[in-house]
Amino acid sequence: MKILAVDTSCDETSASICKNDWVLSNIVSSQIDLHKKWRGVVPIIAKRAHKEKIDPVVDMALKRARLKLEDVDVFAVTIGPGLAIALEVGIKKVKDLSENFGKPIILVNHMEGHIYSNLAKNRKGNYYGNIEGLELPALCLLVSGGHTEIVLMKGHGEYELIGQTLDDAVGEAFDKVARPLMLGYPGGPIIEEFAKKGDPDRFELPVPMVRRRDYNFSYSGLKTASVIKIKKLKKEHGDNFSEIVPDFCASFQKTIADSLLLKLEKVIEKNRVNQLLLGGGVISNIYLRKRIRKSMRKHGIKVITPAKKLCTDNAAMIGLCAYYKTKRKEFVKNIEKIDRLPNLRIDEKVIF
Repeated sequence: MKILAVDTSCDETSASICKNDWVLSNIVSSQIDLHKKWRGVVPIIAKRAHKEKIDPVVDMALKRARLKLEDVDVFAVTIGPGLAIALEVGIKKVKDLSENFGKPIILVNHMEGHIYSNLAKNRKGNYYGNIEGLELPALCLLVSGGHTEIVLMKGHGEYELIGQTLDDAVGEAFDKVARPLMLGYPGGPIIEEFAKKGDPDRFELPVPMVRRRDYNFSYSGLKTASVIKIKKLKKEHGDNFSEIVPDFCASFQKTIADSLLLKLEKVIEKNRVNQLLLGGGVISNIYLRKRIRKSMRKHGIKVITPAKKLCTDNAAMIGLCAYYKTKRKEFVKNIEKIDRLPNLRIDEKVIF
């Protein structure tokens, strides 16, 4: 089963060729440089870039896999969640390909794709990540620019959304705190780098949702508290402020990890699993991975992580998820009715 998958959910234009669960090619065109001066993703700029890059990215994915469009059995595309006007670029491309070549379409939830990034195999059939096999039910922690979720994966395509952010996601919090620190965009990787040289215990920041018994997250309060603290520190340290930036980054990063583990610890008390699957761009953060592994080791839970290159948005994870959907014959029945679903939840069923 050869699958051509496309993802244009946010600020990466990506196309991939998968042969079953083997990744033959995975091309990603990043828009970071386009959005950097705005210190965040500008939807209309993202759409223009997707329209410009989608054809060459698809062509390159085919070339790397040494295939032609005629060789493809199934087309797959991200239907949501994501930026509406960005999603529509990928959807239009796949609809056109399906109509021109008479091949079926599989629609994929972007966050579900992040889960399946853990199941990617290379051309030799070996897993990219540290998984040896999927043990269900499994717990999933998805941490990205727009989402922070704890999901119970009961089976392929069967999910229970246990907890989610009520406002900002972790990735957004990193970006917004990086601004007053004058660190640039995207904030996550830069804060992580500065944090390596800092003292995580120097500044005390509020861990969100400590008193809440549910499993949801919230980062707007931490973001506001951090910005206020930064302004105060700038006044106190003046020209020497840059000297304490690594310590602040380390303290902020530690608080993020504390907040994630606070909820994970509560969830595993009620849901016995053997595996915790991580996914999303923020999971590229090595410090967060180490903290989560250390915490879960005490409970005998193995933490599964994707290859770092598959943490950020990419089409390979969409193709992998689509492969499992082909087994359940979840093909689109009415191509004309396909539409973007920017607020799609992972536990929602999509029928077109």
